[in-house]
Amino acid sequence: MTIRTLTDLYIDQLQDIYSANRQSLEATKKLRDAATSPDLTRALDDGVKGIEDGMAQVKNLITGHKADPTGEFCKGMEGLVKEAKAHAINADITDSDVRDASIISQYQRMVHYALAGYGTAVAFAGRLELENDVKTLRNCLNETYEGDRRMTQIASGEVNEKALAA
Repeated sequence: MTIRTLTDLYIDQLQDIYSANRQSLEATKKLRDAATSPDLTRALDDGVKGIEDGMAQVKNLITGHKADPTGEFCKGMEGLVKEAKAHAINADITDSDVRDASIISQYQRMVHYALAGYGTAVAFAGRLELENDVKTLRNCLNETYEGDRRMTQIASGEVNEKALAA
């Protein structure tokens, strides 16, 4: 896609978010399956549901602008997913609590990438005066922030303490 206008850039960003979500969805499922902490497992399961919901909302926005949701491949998330595989999913970590700490770390890296994408898209939609898009994207951004805060609480509350004892 040739980018000539802010609208073009906005749609490109939405497609990037959609691709990033698609990739992080599969990685999050694998992180969930590798987790041992019940709180972490539940949070990752909720993360899967949140990513799926975000994908549906972003897909609706993209198709509403007469574009293909799969028109972009997010190389940034591709790298973060490779890191999650190397440092949590397929890593040679012998202690389950240490693995849970690594899972949180890798998940939060992916979440922070999503926060940047949603934040940028909200700003573009606002400048383009696309108020319905702003509302939808702000909701996605807020849900993503909530997931990030929850992971921080789990790490601070139990996982890192148990990993320290390993």
